[in-house]
Amino acid sequence: MQGLKDFLDEKVEQYNQPDFISNDPVSIPHNYSLKQDIEISGFFAAILAWGQRKTIINKCKELFQMMDNAPYEFLMHHEEKDLAPFLNFKHRTFNDVDTLYFIHFLTWFYRQQESLEEAFLIGQTGGPEAMEGILSRFHEYFFSLPDAPARTKKHIATPARKAACKRINMYLRWMVRQDDKGVDFGIWKKISPSQLICPCDLHVDRVGRKLGLITRKQTDWLTAVELTERLREFDSADPVKYDFALFGLGIEEKF
Repeated sequence: MQGLKDFLDEKVEQYNQPDFISNDPVSIPHNYSLKQDIEISGFFAAILAWGQRKTIINKCKELFQMMDNAPYEFLMHHEEKDLAPFLNFKHRTFNDVDTLYFIHFLTWFYRQQESLEEAFLIGQTGGPEAMEGILSRFHEYFFSLPDAPARTKKHIATPARKAACKRINMYLRWMVRQDDKGVDFGIWKKISPSQLICPCDLHVDRVGRKLGLITRKQTDWLTAVELTERLREFDSADPVKYDFALFGLGIEEKF
């Protein structure tokens, strides 16, 4: 147990470094300094994060060029005619219908609230078990507008459907985790790093199983919770820092 912790701690130090940023979707919000721009660009980057990392980054750049690389300004001040370019945006199964609804919701939201963090506080209890409620209620809230397309709901996972919620958990890691390494932003203060759930993507899942951190056969919400509970044994205050170790071992070292 101590040996595995020491090994993973060493890998966290290796991969939780600024040079991790350039080849990862987290590079997209790092292009911005305004809090709202970081939130918005990070949200899109996380939701679009499936497939090759290089393609994800290029598609995000394409999307934000349509917003003149000022997403918050665009949301607050765009006119109907400014939405025309987005009719041509597509990444995998995320198409123009999805893009326009995301813009619609975020525009509606930011005209009432200063930070997207507020949308994730509906299920907040303060306890380490709160994330299931946070993510379930965020999903309900995000799709609560009258014209929410049914097809778009698949692009934001929810524990209510037993999904592992890897992309939204990754987004929360970016926004919530606080350290001095420069990768994650730590700009949200009302959710604790101790409440985060590890993003359980293909690489993390494989490495987690090899290391005996996951025993469930399938990969779903309970799998992500199981992995995180094991990681809390190594660091209860910041379990998801080990995402760097597991992901790095999987993608860089082909562990």
